Amino acid sequence: MRSIIKALAFAASLVATSANAENATVVELFTSQGCSSCPPADAMLTDIANQPGVIALALHVDYWDYLGWKDDLASPAFTQRQHRYARAAGTATVYTPQMIFGGVDHVVGSRPNEVMTHLMKHNAARDLIDIKLSRNGNNLQINAVANGISDTLTVQVVRYDPLISRDIRRGENAGKTIRYTNVVTDWDTVGEWRTTQPLAMRTSISGNRHVVVVIQDGTSGPIIGAARLR
Repeated sequence: MRSIIKALAFAASLVATSANAENATVVELFTSQGCSSCPPADAMLTDIANQPGVIALALHVDYWDYLGWKDDLASPAFTQRQHRYARAAGTATVYTPQMIFGGVDHVVGSRPNEVMTHLMKHNAARDLIDIKLSRNGNNLQINAVANGISDTLTVQVVRYDPLISRDIRRGENAGKTIRYTNVVTDWDTVGEWRTTQPLAMRTSISGNRHVVVVIQDGTSGPIIGAARLR
């Protein structure tokens, strides 16, 4: 595992010279407290989250709650997001742990070699949009410029908690204490952007949770750009 972590760090470093500290590759992990296969993927997401050029997000789904432990971090909205990705990929099947890179590449989240391959691929890709974020109180300012693309894209604001720990008392992970990294609490669409013009959008946010802006083709297509404000 140590060699894989080093390889992931190298893969993430490939983007450092071409992307600023705010813009990064989005990695979504669909996971659950009630999934016995998920803890290795949860740990891997922690390793990925510590690499430069990566925005790693954990989305907890609710369809394993019937196994005897209700995941209090899960949201039906995240389950629906995963189903939209599945339909976009031409399948009706969803599973955990699943990682999705840049909205397009789907892998089992506990397979380090596949994770490394896709992380290297996305980190090496050129930035199609440049995003800048700033916050003044409860106002979030989003500015973006497209680099040679013409499309209508969806602007989404994501909030997350950087670290949450849970003692699992029942279900498949009974007796384990699991630490979850970058746990998503909210994922909201705030507008559309026609990229032939620069984006200048202001939206309201509250609280101290970290903020990510994801600009995507719809809500289940390729993620064209993302930036984080901490």
